[in-house]
Amino acid sequence: MAKTSSKKTSPHAGIGDDESARGRLLSAASHLFCKNGINATGIDAIIEEAGTAKTTLYKLFGSKTNLVNAVLESEGKQWREWFIAAMEEGGGDAQAKLARIFPALKSWFGEERFYGCPFINAVGEHDKDAKHFRNIALKHKKIVLGHIEKLAGELGSNEPVVLAHQLGLLIDGAIVAAMVSRDPGVADTAALAAGPLLGQAKTKKRRGADHLEAV
Repeated sequence: MAKTSSKKTSPHAGIGDDESARGRLLSAASHLFCKNGINATGIDAIIEEAGTAKTTLYKLFGSKTNLVNAVLESEGKQWREWFIAAMEEGGGDAQAKLARIFPALKSWFGEERFYGCPFINAVGEHDKDAKHFRNIALKHKKIVLGHIEKLAGELGSNEPVVLAHQLGLLIDGAIVAAMVSRDPGVADTAALAAGPLLGQAKTKKRRGADHLEAV
């Protein structure tokens, strides 16, 4: 039996502990979900890796479903921040930023803990008629494609939405191919496929500018 304390408890006591435990649970669950799958990962495995009690998990998240949602939200936010920063880092024009997409992915593919996209994985291992994970994945994708679409517009594409989706397909394809093959080099192949798409948009912008100068 634990000893009781005569010290008064602050109304904020335990908040730091909860935040620490929450972070460990999110990290452990993210690793195990990505490596082994959501369905194959039980609560016991998560709390063992996180070093917390089962009661702590339920106190902070309420259920495994809520934990899954929190993991996907956290992973998505971190990934988007990294991906957008990778495009924007170093500045340059829209073409330079878009050209950084696949080198950034190649770096990610080479990481020891690369297990593919958690959103693609989540949709892939669940009932395909279930909308929950698909909606979460689409929300994530919409933000990513929105930034690419903005850059496509700056590049001069007449159809920035279409170009963004074309690049999005190459991104998704490269992620899946890298997960299956464990070969980071698939990003280079995707970059080769993206080159003509970016070049075509740049050419149209140049032609448009030349036409205006002629007028």
